[in-house]
Amino acid sequence: MRYGILFSGQGAQRSGMGVELMADSLFSRIVNQASEFSNLDLLKIMKNEHNELNKTQYVQPALVTVSYGIFKMLKRDLPDFPIAGMIGLSLGEYAALLASGALPFNEGIRLVTDRAKFMQEDADKEDTTLAAILNPQISAIEELIQKEQKQGKRIYIANYNSPRQIVIGGSIPDVQEIVAKLQKENLAKKSVILKVNGAFHTPFFDGARQKMHTRLQEVHFQKSQTPVISNTINGPFTVNNLSMILERQLAVPTHFGDNLQYLVKNEKVNATLEIGPGKTLTRFAHQVGHQLKESHIANLDDYEKFVKEQQDGIKK
Repeated sequence: MRYGILFSGQGAQRSGMGVELMADSLFSRIVNQASEFSNLDLLKIMKNEHNELNKTQYVQPALVTVSYGIFKMLKRDLPDFPIAGMIGLSLGEYAALLASGALPFNEGIRLVTDRAKFMQEDADKEDTTLAAILNPQISAIEELIQKEQKQGKRIYIANYNSPRQIVIGGSIPDVQEIVAKLQKENLAKKSVILKVNGAFHTPFFDGARQKMHTRLQEVHFQKSQTPVISNTINGPFTVNNLSMILERQLAVPTHFGDNLQYLVKNEKVNATLEIGPGKTLTRFAHQVGHQLKESHIANLDDYEKFVKEQQDGIKK
């Protein structure tokens, strides 16, 4: 097998994510160190007793830490696990860059904590939202959005997740209006307004992008040990392009479906392992096609089952 590792993005978070994994000494050490680097009580945020996971500024460092902690456990218990490449959806790219060695752990956690603050600041400026569009006629929707923009509507495509799902973002009234038009003109099977802090990956987050431009000058990137495919350019991150991509990423669309196609074509990936809460990326991967073997680790039971399957396979 040649695995593509998929790291969950914001929206995948769950109350209690990672809490039971604190029984593992490596995982708990990573959470404690990340808490120190971020100046946040990440275990408290993971427990979500006061709805901390609803806030961008808290969920981002917590989710990256949980995903990275699971990955490090996997590398400890399966040192020869065959990883051909990685993709993270938006925020998940930071977990992928940590896992690949491109981003040192301490710098990465501090960077994602600042990114979360910048994004929270933009989210608080104006009420914006996202809507998932299921079974979309993509080219027709792109044309409609261009027409709406010429009429002054602030509406954009934020995510190209798979042939069967895109996400649009914009001001709340503009999103509500275009969702109604999509249904009226039969350009999608269904549209769902998402419970999010803002219209991520649209020009509404250009302020955060500008702040990240300055912040990224302080970061010392390293050569990745495993290819990480960028949502923004649909090609590998390199030491030379990391700053540019991580800045642009905040205000332009993601292309997860194309990223997976890249891994299959260029890295000969024939299996996926999603790390993090939820199974959203596994579902997108299935929609992209290729009949890949699919696995997922969100909790301790998932982890133990996957490791046992791999170890049993090695013994055979």
